[in-house]
Amino acid sequence: MIQDLFQMGQPVEHRGIVFAPLFPCRDPLAGYITLDEALAGGLRIRETSESGSVPELLVENPLAERVLLYDGEELVGAKQNRILNVSVLVEAKSTLTIPVSCVEQGRWRHVSSAFSSGANIAHAELRRRKAEAQAARPLARGVSQNEVWEAVHEKAMRMDVSSPTGASSDLYRHYERDLRVLEDAFPAQPGQCGVVLGIGHEVCLDAVSRPDAFAHLWPKLRRGYLLDALERLDGKPTQAAEIEAFVAAIDGSLATRQPSAGLGEDVRLRGESVIGSGLELEGELIQLSAFRSVDGGRRAFGRIARPSQRR
Repeated sequence: MIQDLFQMGQPVEHRGIVFAPLFPCRDPLAGYITLDEALAGGLRIRETSESGSVPELLVENPLAERVLLYDGEELVGAKQNRILNVSVLVEAKSTLTIPVSCVEQGRWRHVSSAFSSGANIAHAELRRRKAEAQAARPLARGVSQNEVWEAVHEKAMRMDVSSPTGASSDLYRHYERDLRVLEDAFPAQPGQCGVVLGIGHEVCLDAVSRPDAFAHLWPKLRRGYLLDALERLDGKPTQAAEIEAFVAAIDGSLATRQPSAGLGEDVRLRGESVIGSGLELEGELIQLSAFRSVDGGRRAFGRIARPSQRR
């Protein structure tokens, strides 16, 4: 899959962080815009009702364009901050309920009527753990909530960040200066549509079908990657052979499909050392995220995950 769809460029290494850019091997077919573009044009995301529901939000898209909401993308405001549980392609001029997870456990009160876009996509460690928890039931509401809360809490403890509401966004605010220092070392390249990240033995991949969409998503993805990297700066860089083995493992993983939360099909990847998810529309891969995983989602098949109890 990967080698047929993407060509890998020359990796860039800085302070032990390795980014290998991906470029499309074919022209994209499906048209769509990103969340930030859509919000500027009038898209609205809000709570499902006045009382709200932790694992769901309502998207109202009055635009003539389809909108890609990216897995892990943060939404800020309303009754509490959330992240997208899966990637969702929202049809033009439609209303849709989407699955989300809370990343601000200590707040449940309105601070705005609708959500704004956060400055980041959740860090890779959190997204990997979320994917592992979702493996058996990826679209079930609340299935990964406890794992997400634990990931946010453990990250804050390790990085010595105190937040009055347990907000994941406070991690980024606390380390804003450190993140900005690193960002300039990893600009997006013209035509780039994805990336493979290596931090030591941790490897992940994110890609979309359209380079123009990736250009909008890259600053947010990069902040999530670099938050993880801050804990392991100046370590031994990921070797090219590890990146190649990771890509091969993605290609060798088992892919399952089911109707998505919006348009197209939700794709799940599971292998001995890989877990991932993606979105396909009429046979075209629109989005893909994959992570090196020792668990591979096996725990999720051995237990029934407890959804969030708050409604």
